[in-house]
Amino acid sequence: MMRTLPSVALRSVEPGAQDRRAAPATRARSPLSLRRLRLASGLVLFGYVLTHLANHALGNVSLAAMEDGLDAVTALWLNPLGLALLYGALLVHIALGLQALYANRFFRLRGSEILQVVTGLLIPPLLVSHIAGTRVAFVTEGLDKGYAQELYAFWVASPMLGAMQVAVLVVAWVHGCAGLYFWLRLKPGFARAAPGLLALAVLVPVVALLGFAQGGRAIRALAQDPAWRAVALQPVHVGLPDQVARLAGIRDRMLLTYAALVAAVILARGTRTLAEIKRGTVRLSYPDGRVIRVPRGTSVLEASRRNRIPHASVCGGRGRCSTCRIRVTDGSDGAPPPGRAEGAVLARIAAGPGVRLACQFRPETDLAVVPLLPPHPRMRRADLLDRAESGEERFIVAMFVDLRGSTRLAEERLPYDTVFIINRFLGAVGDAVREAGGSTNQFLGDGLLALFGLETDPEQAARDALRAVDLIGESVATLNRLLAADLEHTLRYGIGVHAGPAIVGAMGDATDARFTALGDTVNVASRLQGLTKGLGCVAVVSEAVYRAARVAPEAIRALALDGRSEPVRVNVLARR
Repeated sequence: MMRTLPSVALRSVEPGAQDRRAAPATRARSPLSLRRLRLASGLVLFGYVLTHLANHALGNVSLAAMEDGLDAVTALWLNPLGLALLYGALLVHIALGLQALYANRFFRLRGSEILQVVTGLLIPPLLVSHIAGTRVAFVTEGLDKGYAQELYAFWVASPMLGAMQVAVLVVAWVHGCAGLYFWLRLKPGFARAAPGLLALAVLVPVVALLGFAQGGRAIRALAQDPAWRAVALQPVHVGLPDQVARLAGIRDRMLLTYAALVAAVILARGTRTLAEIKRGTVRLSYPDGRVIRVPRGTSVLEASRRNRIPHASVCGGRGRCSTCRIRVTDGSDGAPPPGRAEGAVLARIAAGPGVRLACQFRPETDLAVVPLLPPHPRMRRADLLDRAESGEERFIVAMFVDLRGSTRLAEERLPYDTVFIINRFLGAVGDAVREAGGSTNQFLGDGLLALFGLETDPEQAARDALRAVDLIGESVATLNRLLAADLEHTLRYGIGVHAGPAIVGAMGDATDARFTALGDTVNVASRLQGLTKGLGCVAVVSEAVYRAARVAPEAIRALALDGRSEPVRVNVLARR
């Protein structure tokens, strides 16, 4: 039985791919979306490439170790289930890659995106010769090739094939790592894991190529022995001339097929462009006075990129982060309604009227739009908060604390006294938050926003937030005792706490970028704090916080929040 593995490689979608209607939604997700199929097939192929490289790395031990490793890898991938999974993933990934080539408009791609596109297009033609000489040779001609025959071909008979094999390994690995980066970069904890992942991304191919070279040196030495060549290069292994010719013909047809598919995609893109020209254009107006025209049906994010207008998009236009969102200020009456994926994301962030995702919204009429987030978030690295990477999506616990009765306090006292008392209150609350392990993020008049989880895991963040609620109570009680002689009324406050994913980073203009968090989690925490006054309680903590902390709340009730279709389950604390 042939022991040489089928050589396949990653062929994933370029990061700006426009499978918009299949973009992930936070609540209503299709289990077979294009993004999930691409991810699943890419992970299968990446696993294959990883085992292939690991097998090459055994060449640093010996040629015999490479052959023994091949037995184990063959058992994993060349059984009926493994073959079905491997070739199914390959076909799906190539098809989705061609779909992405058709859909992507390629406006102002980043360097990493260009790298993924180029490597994805290079892999199939580089791979064809190796596939024809290994798996196809076994299936069609019955040739049984192992590492000895392959290394002989690469290092002795045809060094050009060896150079192509090295190119395939490097290109496939780089392409796969780029795909993993675009998938993982929005995951919680990626910033901390990134250095280790980068080290592995560099070491794995280096060690594999060193093993490949050591195996080649061993074969060169063995090839000096006529007896070894007589056994290793028998026709049953390398084929007769007519068999080699038939395999060359199969290789050429595979190359032509791939070239025809790419040409068909390019032709389809040209046809689409002509159709767009016939459909006409729409005019988009931006707040700075710029007015652009783009083909009807172009997304607003594509329009911005095409015309070199800076536009925030942390996830690369996949509809995952909501940072590209815009407000339609003129012409919204004729705008198409949000699709299911876009609608789910907008619901999650409790978007107001006229707010749309620029990557999903494809206007059919003239519009005026206002991007809602700064296009170039910039990080300050002066304190603990600034170590979180700009534009990173991660799990946090958001806490809003607000002083009650500050308006009456301002009416009864001189401005200096009012500022003094509010500062003492904010100082007491801030000290309690920091003691519990959180970070004071924003001071909002007589209140503040605190964040937990920037440097800890979700469970610890939630536990810290619950502890902070108690510590704030103790700190404010102590402050009330200290100010009892000067205040006619005790200082009262409200706390809202919610947990979940949010985008954290520095937001602002070029001269004043401030670290903050945004998203549905922060919005819900603010609204929960707003309910404390009407409920006559000190704090409203969502069930999500207790679930993350793995702590059972005393009682849970459902509360309706403005702008949300579903109630939020919460625990109401310290009723007055």
